[in-house]
Amino acid sequence: MAKDSYRTVKGRVNAIGYPPDERLMPYLEQAGFGSAALIRTFALRYDLLSALVERWRPETHTFHFPCGECTVTLEDVALQLGLPIDGSPVTGVSAFAEPAAICYSLLGDSPQPDDEESTLTDLKFTWLRGKFGQLSANATEGELMCAARAYIMHLIGGVLMPDSNNNKVHIMYLPLLADLSNARSYSWGSAVLAYLYRELCRLTKPTAVDMGRCLTLLQSWALYRMPFLASVSHQPYVYPLVNRWSIYPGIERSYTVPIYRMMIEQHAGEGFIWMPYRRPEIAAIIPSSVYVDSHMWCTNAPIISFNVVEWYHGDRVLRQFGCV
Repeated sequence: MAKDSYRTVKGRVNAIGYPPDERLMPYLEQAGFGSAALIRTFALRYDLLSALVERWRPETHTFHFPCGECTVTLEDVALQLGLPIDGSPVTGVSAFAEPAAICYSLLGDSPQPDDEESTLTDLKFTWLRGKFGQLSANATEGELMCAARAYIMHLIGGVLMPDSNNNKVHIMYLPLLADLSNARSYSWGSAVLAYLYRELCRLTKPTAVDMGRCLTLLQSWALYRMPFLASVSHQPYVYPLVNRWSIYPGIERSYTVPIYRMMIEQHAGEGFIWMPYRRPEIAAIIPSSVYVDSHMWCTNAPIISFNVVEWYHGDRVLRQFGCV
């Protein structure tokens, strides 16, 4: 792309729209989504994200900055979102003979065939909020489990793996939540990263005009490593780390793509922070359980989410893990 030209790809803010009922938290924790359920909404800067896309190389799944190669890693997924990164691949059947039966079995309800809120394969967020946004005071354990599954589905489709429309979630994830205690055994973090890699590769094509997937993670990753892109500093750290930018939105001033491009070119050489999570104030708030799978952070392996398979090149960004 010529230096005097640019494009801004657009999308919708990653958000779930309502906080979980406190009674759902034990079930969300059991399923491995307890930390992710705490993720808040913050404004996405599509000019910043577009400037990052310009430096993405599909061949290596890395950004090429003046400081060298870098990328969003499994470490970032674990610390920024609090998702499990090891375990079984997130995959299964994407087409079902009787999706209504699956909904009744796992959600306790199903959209009607003529319901415009959802289709046979997709559940609209408006339907999920309408059915599960408000729970009765005497909800049974079965109803709470159904509501927890509905919340996770909304979380998957609204924050972790949304498409560019960000208004529905595919039913293919629901069977993986049948046993909430077993849901934690899936590598949800790898699935999120696989979709983000695939989306970044797609966005390098000149015809791409919309942007989806976990943009919250991408933007937070950039701000932690290139704090000169944020207009406010000295913000408190909270866990999951992505919430730092929602409580105190440190990027109130949004620049254009050429300005972000110039800032990256001028400051990313010496100003890029390779290991932002080593700071004592950050390390102090990260649960020790997050480091159980730290041996996976710099591995080389395929990362999978149903039909999306992308290669994870941890060895190309060893400086992000303290290596030469």
